[in-house]
Amino acid sequence: MPHDHIGSPGGPGRLEPREALSHTGRATAASVAVALVLTITKGIVWYLSGSVALLASAADSLLDLTASLTVYFSVRYAAEPADAEHRFGHGKAEAFAGILQAILVAVSAALLVREGVGHLVNPQPIEASGWALGVMGLSIALTLVLLAVQTRALEKTGSIAVEGDRAHYFSDLGSNLAVIAGIAGAVLLDWLWLDAVAALGVAAWLGWTAWNVARGAGNQLMDRELPEDERDRIMHIAAEDPRIINIHQLRTRAAGPLLHIQFHMALKPDMSLRDAHSILVDCERRILAAYPAADIIIHADPHGAAEPHGAEFFKGDDPVEAYDP
Repeated sequence: MPHDHIGSPGGPGRLEPREALSHTGRATAASVAVALVLTITKGIVWYLSGSVALLASAADSLLDLTASLTVYFSVRYAAEPADAEHRFGHGKAEAFAGILQAILVAVSAALLVREGVGHLVNPQPIEASGWALGVMGLSIALTLVLLAVQTRALEKTGSIAVEGDRAHYFSDLGSNLAVIAGIAGAVLLDWLWLDAVAALGVAAWLGWTAWNVARGAGNQLMDRELPEDERDRIMHIAAEDPRIINIHQLRTRAAGPLLHIQFHMALKPDMSLRDAHSILVDCERRILAAYPAADIIIHADPHGAAEPHGAEFFKGDDPVEAYDP
């Protein structure tokens, strides 16, 4: 599930934005290249054959190209450094791209349901021209290569945008496999209903995929906390210094390749400001060693002598209590 990727070895914050871009950039460039090749190929074959089905398929590939270009630019924008207008960086651009891809996958699922139900109620003969099968074979081969590149990038970065793009191309792969299943069933077994059943199965899987992509993107847009194991890891790293009495009020959120971390640190009340600052800097460096793309804010509290402070907008129990090393 998309949210789970935040806690994986390749989740947000684990790579510098530019290093993460080296992986996501390669995957999105491959996505644009595949969509462009398929759009041009299908357009040429449609012109030569006059097949309306191929014209529809070319239009679908043109839509894929538009979506891939959106993701291509979004991952690059997300990796841009923070500026005067965006002090927390541009990481959420990936989440917006993920939402767009989730919508496209959901629409693909809905169209497959419509076609599947129609063919189930009224089975139609399958037209399998050599041109159509050839283009379908090329589409499947290129999509499989692209999915391998996207999966590798996802394992490295946990990118919501790349995950959405991968789900989109999975929908294309599923559609093509459903068509081939229908052709095989009709030609070899005379089962005209097989393409409808295959289409409905693919549609159900795509619907579930779209939901997971949308949920992962929505979690980032709504600043959802990282998983408990990731929060525990941050607490342990932060509290390694024996001069720290405890760590509390930890808040975390992911935004594309970026990770935002803030918490309070209890120190001895008679400690000098210089010593307290040194402890905070050392703590930041430990966290940055594990999360190079983290933006960290630490507030020091004099243990046992701190008055209540800060806005009381948080309601409910803190999922991680104060951590005492």
